[in-house]
Amino acid sequence: MLEDLTTAAFSPTSWPAAYPKGYAVVDVETTGLARDDRIISAAVYRLDARGEVEDHWYTTVNPERDPGPVWIHGLTSEALEGAPLFPDIAEEFTARLQGRVLVAHNAVFDWQMIAREYARAKCEAPVRQRLCTIALSKELGLPLPNHKLESLAAHFGVVQRRAHHALDDARVLAEAFRPSLRAAAASGVRLPLHECRPLTEWSDRPATPRIGQQAGPRSYGGYRQTGWRPSRKRPACPYPNPGRYEAGGRLKQGMRVAFSGDTSTERELLEDRATEAGLHVATSLSRLTSLLVTNDPDSGTSKVVKARQFGTPVVDEAAFGQLLGDVEPASEG
Repeated sequence: MLEDLTTAAFSPTSWPAAYPKGYAVVDVETTGLARDDRIISAAVYRLDARGEVEDHWYTTVNPERDPGPVWIHGLTSEALEGAPLFPDIAEEFTARLQGRVLVAHNAVFDWQMIAREYARAKCEAPVRQRLCTIALSKELGLPLPNHKLESLAAHFGVVQRRAHHALDDARVLAEAFRPSLRAAAASGVRLPLHECRPLTEWSDRPATPRIGQQAGPRSYGGYRQTGWRPSRKRPACPYPNPGRYEAGGRLKQGMRVAFSGDTSTERELLEDRATEAGLHVATSLSRLTSLLVTNDPDSGTSKVVKARQFGTPVVDEAAFGQLLGDVEPASEG
């Protein structure tokens, strides 16, 4: 069946009318994986409706801080010192993304990094939908040993030349996405498209040292290892869990709240507000969760799936914001 699917992918008799009209295959390299990390290089391959390459673009970006794991991406402070800042390339980046579905391998990561950079630059990313090639490979049932880009590339015979270089990774993904897209079209597979909500509110926390600054005594290759994935522990909620939220009612201090998917306000700001209101911010969803906040209740994220299984109440970001304005105090005694 899989062989038939792959063969048919190269000559679909008709093209699904509901498929997008164009794609922007994107890869970004970053200083790390945390919310305060920065983009240091970006590449975009623009594809037409059927996955054919129209053009490509690449740039390095000065992150104004230590470049992070140089041993992975190869971009040193010296190499990035003369690179443009993100606001300097935002207009060109926008032109490359405008009106297209963003395609990436583990797309939620690339999208979040891009959305944060636009928010820092006080502008809005022009992306409304994204497609993850990991999710697409699962929809197609591709027999991959794992979800790495190199495995997807090998499946379609695409040769990687410079792994973890944004331009080559984007090229590899574009070449692997084309047959994946055609396979989906030939078999009538619904593409796993997800809504993207550009950040409208953002607050930076102190990051690791800027380029040219000393990283301190605990460093490796000019990179302070302790700053790559900073953890953030919230204080324990002092109130007992009063149970589930009831539709039309008020939130009550002590309720356990979980978040899933993209939000127009940066996630940690929402979590901060929930904590300040006396709510318990939960990183996972269980039968004890009082409420799930998501703008995409039809998505297949693990939290949304569990919320359906447990009957957990669900509200969107806007409704949650209103509820935060009138949280009921915890019961005394």
